[in-house]
Amino acid sequence: MTATETVLSDLTNGVLTITLNRPDSANAVRPEDRDALIGLLSAADADEKVRVVVLRANGKHFCSGADVASLAAGRAKGEKRVLEPTRRIMNGAQKLVASVLDCNKPVIAAVHGAATGLGAHLVYASDLVIATENAYFAESFVKRGLVVDGGGCYLLPRRIGMQKAKEMAFFGERLTAAEALTLGLVNRVVSAADFDATVADFAGRLAGSPTSAIAFTKRLLNDSPDTDRSGAFVAEAMAQEIQSYAHDSKEGVAAFMEKRPTVFTGW
Repeated sequence: MTATETVLSDLTNGVLTITLNRPDSANAVRPEDRDALIGLLSAADADEKVRVVVLRANGKHFCSGADVASLAAGRAKGEKRVLEPTRRIMNGAQKLVASVLDCNKPVIAAVHGAATGLGAHLVYASDLVIATENAYFAESFVKRGLVVDGGGCYLLPRRIGMQKAKEMAFFGERLTAAEALTLGLVNRVVSAADFDATVADFAGRLAGSPTSAIAFTKRLLNDSPDTDRSGAFVAEAMAQEIQSYAHDSKEGVAAFMEKRPTVFTGW
């Protein structure tokens, strides 16, 4: 796996921790940082040693979104060509968010301080979210005269409902961690003192879980808002069939019958 000075990675006991490391810039994501994140998530998807991914950040904030200075520099390079902006967005922010959604390993977002714009969308795309009491979320695009990008208009109403999603997108106001918990956007809100231990607990439990079973379940859940009942039931039956051949499926049944703890390998 390839990391950079501004996107760090560490794999320990099945837990891949990816850390945004631009604290002086509120961890704003430049194109090169975005591409590093995409590469790490893609590699994690294929690496059997990785059982769970944790996204976190150094400094006061989780991520303030895309780096505005980098965007401005890109726009100043010359005249726009037809489809070039569309291609850039689809292969940039949208691809990053998709890499979280499509990763077959469970992804935990560990959020403190600001998670705004693209930074918020990384959180919305994650499977589980742990936030500190000072965390907040915001759709900052409207304040810059921009349309929400990075999959925000797809994800946000599916996470918190259409009316609240429109309120966030139209006004760009902060959603506190407490409000996010009430809306079901986050799983836990904890004190700064309990933050690391809570993240480690979630990650450790997932690292010892049946990874392929979770991968199928993640796919079924992520697809469910856009699938009719017939399609969902067929996909579920096929996933059940495939998983029944997995080592962990056999291990789970054997452990239950033998009244002993399970030892899942992830496959």
